[in-house]
This record gives sequence, structure tokens and C-alpha cells, in this order.
Amino acid sequence: MSFPDSSRSSRNAVPESWQRGTRFLGTRYAILGGAMAWLSEHNLVSAISRAGGFGVLASGSMPPELLRQEIQATRRRTTNPFGVNLITMNPQLPELVRVVIDEQVSHCVLAGGLPDQPTIDALKQAGIKVILFAPSLALGKRLIKRGADALIIEGHEAGGHVGPVTTSVLVQEILPHLTEVPVFAAGGIANGTMVAGLVAMGAAGCQLGTRFVVAHECIAHTNFKNAFLRAQSRDAQVTAQFDPVLPVIPVRALVNKGTQNFNSLQLQLIQEVKAGTKDRKTAQLELEHFWVGALKRAAIDGDIEQGSVMAGQSVGLVNSTQSVTDIMTELTSMLS
Repeated sequence: MSFPDSSRSSRNAVPESWQRGTRFLGTRYAILGGAMAWLSEHNLVSAISRAGGFGVLASGSMPPELLRQEIQATRRRTTNPFGVNLITMNPQLPELVRVVIDEQVSHCVLAGGLPDQPTIDALKQAGIKVILFAPSLALGKRLIKRGADALIIEGHEAGGHVGPVTTSVLVQEILPHLTEVPVFAAGGIANGTMVAGLVAMGAAGCQLGTRFVVAHECIAHTNFKNAFLRAQSRDAQVTAQFDPVLPVIPVRALVNKGTQNFNSLQLQLIQEVKAGTKDRKTAQLELEHFWVGALKRAAIDGDIEQGSVMAGQSVGLVNSTQSVTDIMTELTSMLS
């Protein structure tokens, strides 16, 4: 991966791709906050947007009325643009989409699987910009045809649910060939040099999650933040899939007893699926519910042994707690 010259003259020449990203988001900086369940709520999201970035509310397993409250709470704290992330496998997706439309949110990120066409169409007909994840060039082209207004390519280095390919490979595969819409890069990004390098390769901007966990404005428990500050990059490992009878999306987190609990649950569910006592979709949802609960146990309650400490490999580059404004200044230092 090549990086731009860090001289002042180079910094003053802001790439067109970055300008395209800021225009699309309506922000000063083309930096999106990764939607982290339990943590990307109105406090952190509004702080990112106030600092010139683009905060994204993580709906996770929120019921529709709670999502509405979070949108309204964010609006009370900032007049700047922000978005909402919806999980496509959520059984209440249609109701959540209706909340996003009713509240006139400007951008919606659909994650957790391939969204159906009616969902995309409903959002676009309401004037909402739709952002989708593209794990490959072929799927990226397909998603644009289906109506994506922008794409996010997230590499294997990211925290939480991840795909199989690294950021460095995805940007080479996708950025030169998808120019119809803005494409944002995510996964393993922690500093301004990396942001500038990806933008120089054609990214419209970057999405980060791990770096914002240790922000002062993030409501994560002190134990959770301290785990990030102590961790090295190799401590953030990906869960394994034990049997193709139960496909699971790998999850990257700091290895602890919670990881062992997930493995035990996965083995139990595999046996139930094989025995015909539980169908595959129900088992997959149960695994998702495990992560939602385990993440809350760690991130909010502070149980970093039994809970899930989801973190990207960039956690090894997170060395201090800072304000969102200071983090944003560092991330954009070579593009401002």
C-alpha cells in the first residue's frame, strides 16, 4: 500500500475522493463511526458528528421505539448529519425501517447480510441515502445495481463480525473498479497516515470503530476501555466455524472465557441442527443473541472475562483515552 507524501504541500492538496466523501455525508470530514452495539448510542454518535465526522447509531437489537428515542436524543445534541445502522436479519426490520423513515434520517447503513430489495426501495423512496457493505467486487457491482448510494468495504482486521479478506486486498480489488458511488474503507484503521493512504488509493473516506471505544464520550465501562489500552494486536482473534451445517459469521474479539462460552454454544447448536430439533436460521439467531448479550456484559457491565470484548486488530495501536475531537484531529491531520 502506498502512502502520500506527508509534506505540507501534499496535505493541502485534498484528494477528490475525500471531497466526494464529505459531500456525500454532508460533513467536514469523511470519517464514519463504526456502528458498535451498545456503544454507538446518542452520546458517542453526536460527539462524532459535532467533531465534523459522521456518527452512526447502532440499532442492534433495539426495539423500534428505543431506536426512535435514540435518534431524537442524538438530534438534541447535534444539528450535524448522522446515520442509523440496521441489521438485515432483525425480525423487526420493517418496523425499524419505518422509524428511520418517519424520523427523516438522512443516511441508513444496512449490515449483517444481503438486504432485500423492498427494504432498499422503501428507504430510497423516502429520500434516504442507502449505504451497503461490499465484501467483493462482484457483490459491490450487484449492490450498486440494486440501489446502493455508497459502499463500505470492511477488511478482516475489523472488530466484531468480519469477512475473510483483509482491507489491503479489498481496496486493491475494489477501489479502482467501482467509481459509480463513494466507497469507504474500514478495518484496521487507527491513524491519519492510514486514512490518507486509503484516500490516496481512491477511498471516499474511512470508517473506524475500535479507536472510538476509548473516547471520553463513549459510554463503555472503564474495564472495557482498559482492556483495549492493554491489548496487543494479536490479542484480537477471530472465532472459528466448527461445522458448515451451521454457517456463522466470524467475530473478532479479545480472547477470554466468553470466547470459550461461544464455542460451547456453537457446538451445542450444531448438534441440535443435525438432530432436527432446531432449524438453521433459529440457531444462527441464537448465536447473534449470544453476542448481543455477551457484548453488553463486557462493554456496559464491565465483565471482561465472561463477556465479549469485540475489538479490531488496530486495538494494539490504541494507547490512550482521548476526546472525540482530538481523535478526529489526528485522523484527518494529513487531509485538513
